[in-house]
Amino acid sequence: MDPLGIRPAEPRWTDEQRLRACGAWEGPNHSSRHVHHQNRAIDSSSNSEAVLSSTDTPISLASSYGGPDDVEEAIKELRLSLPGQHRVQTNKDSLELYGSSENSYHPSSPHSVIVHVKTTEDVVKVVNISRKYRVPLVPYSGATSLEGHFSGYPSGSICIDMSGMDQILEINEADSDLRCQAGARWEDINRVLKERGVPLFFPLDPGPGATIGGMIGTGCSGTNAVRYGTAKAEWFLNVTVVLPSGKVIKTRQRARKSSAGFDTTKLFIGAEGTLGIVTEATLRLAPRVPTKVAMAQFPDVKKAVSAVQEILNTPYGPHIRSVHLTSSIVMSAINTAGIVEKPYPVQDTLFFKLQGSPESIAETSRVVQQIVQSHGSTRFEFAATDEEADDIWENRKYALMSTLASHPGMKCWTTDVCVPVSKLPQLVYETKEDLAKSGLKSTIVGHVGDGNFHGLILFRDDAEFQSVSEAVHRLIHRAIAMDGTCTGEHGVGIGKTEYLVEELGDNTVELMKTVKRAIDPLNLFNPGKLYPESKSKHERS
Repeated sequence: MDPLGIRPAEPRWTDEQRLRACGAWEGPNHSSRHVHHQNRAIDSSSNSEAVLSSTDTPISLASSYGGPDDVEEAIKELRLSLPGQHRVQTNKDSLELYGSSENSYHPSSPHSVIVHVKTTEDVVKVVNISRKYRVPLVPYSGATSLEGHFSGYPSGSICIDMSGMDQILEINEADSDLRCQAGARWEDINRVLKERGVPLFFPLDPGPGATIGGMIGTGCSGTNAVRYGTAKAEWFLNVTVVLPSGKVIKTRQRARKSSAGFDTTKLFIGAEGTLGIVTEATLRLAPRVPTKVAMAQFPDVKKAVSAVQEILNTPYGPHIRSVHLTSSIVMSAINTAGIVEKPYPVQDTLFFKLQGSPESIAETSRVVQQIVQSHGSTRFEFAATDEEADDIWENRKYALMSTLASHPGMKCWTTDVCVPVSKLPQLVYETKEDLAKSGLKSTIVGHVGDGNFHGLILFRDDAEFQSVSEAVHRLIHRAIAMDGTCTGEHGVGIGKTEYLVEELGDNTVELMKTVKRAIDPLNLFNPGKLYPESKSKHERS
């Protein structure tokens, strides 16, 4: 019996009972002669009816998959089900490209096949073939992830490319929402709204190229989170999802609010494609409000960060749309990379985006200037024109590319953590000290208005890579110890699974796995991501 007094029912379910329960049973004649047994988790783990397992007997996820013959049969059936040129690809270079990222240094494997889908019906076909032959399925869209989210599975995997599902299907201006496919990019959505004269925009703004499906999967945010929150707020009114059983669900209607049952939309936000493949979403839109971009420079990062919370806690805080920290090293990198026409002064810098009426922006800027000066700011100025403001904000988003361009031949490990805003100055100070002692070149950027901190740490060879890896581990443990998180917006993927138990606790992680097993008992959807490997307390100690 576990700590909650819940006893797993007896007898244990058979595979057939488990598959019938989730709608995945395909009859007694399904071929399993080539199934690759990495372990017998589906047979030996506890009954899927159990709500929670004891932390002494942690839940394991199934990992018994089809072998090479099954993969080949799956590819043949995919070609028949999705005819057309280049719909199904097995080119070696493409398989490797889709299975890894040049900006991620986590373990990766090439996929066995890439499938380009166009509709929800296409996705259902791919899911059913994946289940029939027990071949893992990995979603792919914008490829902006940094934590190995779209890496292939070693025994073979189907990569389902959602980037072709990029259409805006419906704009409801009167209701301030729109419906789009999962492969639509957030920048394209806002561009189309502006071109059509719709005075609304979608406020979540992660890295350039991110798509709606990936943003949902990672629970993204961006620079606007200070004012508009994250993906886990109310910006996704509903999603259409293909489940591992092949069933299609729509999580709720289009009403702005609903108290009908629990919020199944949230179930898929942050699930990283492990519970279902999102094919469509209804997005809530916000009014497009006039903005101005201001820049405040400081003698050091700690003084810059310490000014932020004081600003946000004033009555003018609601007029602050974004506050972004760019270290002096990044400012130098942006200048060196030649991305900007006019070089910036090389100092630790806060970029503010203020919004509201001209009068409210003027009053807010007066208060901001007073506060930053009291914290040692040496310079405060507005962008001279709207074009310059757009350039400043766009260039800030290219910190990674600027950093790499200014250090030819070096590679960069990018990571993020998030802490309560009051803890951010301490985190920044301790991390800068740690990286300096390690002799590592690094840059710091962050959405400091919500405590989100990004470290871009450079390395040239294997020895430096090991030092970077150790520094990243220390940074994450430091953030969690401050009541923070191992990732504010990048997601878990492969790279941060090891930290979830420390951050969330055993029982919360076991609950996540219970949900996963209930929806995807064969563990076919993006296996190896998000959920930590099961270890007993004895093994962890």
